[in-house]
Amino acid sequence: MESIWMGIAPNAMSTRVIAMAGAHDTFLKARLLRSPAHPRAMALLLEAIALWQGQPIRAALCADGTHGGSASTLFQETFTDGGAPLYTLDWIPGPARARRAARRDITGMGNFADLRRLLIEEVAR
Repeated sequence: MESIWMGIAPNAMSTRVIAMAGAHDTFLKARLLRSPAHPRAMALLLEAIALWQGQPIRAALCADGTHGGSASTLFQETFTDGGAPLYTLDWIPGPARARRAARRDITGMGNFADLRRLLIEEVAR
């Protein structure tokens, strides 16, 4: 069964989320608040996308250990199990400086090229 690839990248100001059906089909981009209002919000988001699309999620938390990264208590508390029946979640090191990419799939949300590249390189293997 095919799976959806999702990247989650927290920083000091927000959390970016991207969902892809394969390496070239981005169907969801979001810039959310840095911290969800409920501790299960991210797990429920992953489960909701899996149920909506009818495919399991392979998600990657793309963060480093700095302020706003994976050392944040938000992600330590939210993802203690690493996944559930509808999704798996792996930690991968945060992206280096993003290169500019001229890609026009969902506009108006900023450049997600770094997160897309990490998904293709890390989650898809």
